[in-house]
Amino acid sequence: MLKYVTIACLLAALCAAAPQNPQDVQILRFDSDVQPDGYSFAYETSDGTSRQEEGKLDNPQSENAALTVTGQYSYVGPDGKHYTVTFTAGPNGFQPKTSIGQ
Repeated sequence: MLKYVTIACLLAALCAAAPQNPQDVQILRFDSDVQPDGYSFAYETSDGTSRQEEGKLDNPQSENAALTVTGQYSYVGPDGKHYTVTFTAGPNGFQPKTSIGQ
């Protein structure tokens, strides 16, 4: 259930950051694989946005079961620079690392 909530939140965040004219953006690639013990997905769009993520259920048969998510997303900001966020989310919280390219 947590993975579906996580995916829904991430999609909502992406929609909030949508370009002014989203009809012009094309999906270039989309991959998805959902399994009982984890998931992965990746996509890339024509406006320079990309995302890849993998979630894995740790200790699935115990009381301490937890979802650990790793991933990265990139986009071109209004200033024309490329922004990339690499992250891990799990028992220790959300831990992002950002970088800005040219």
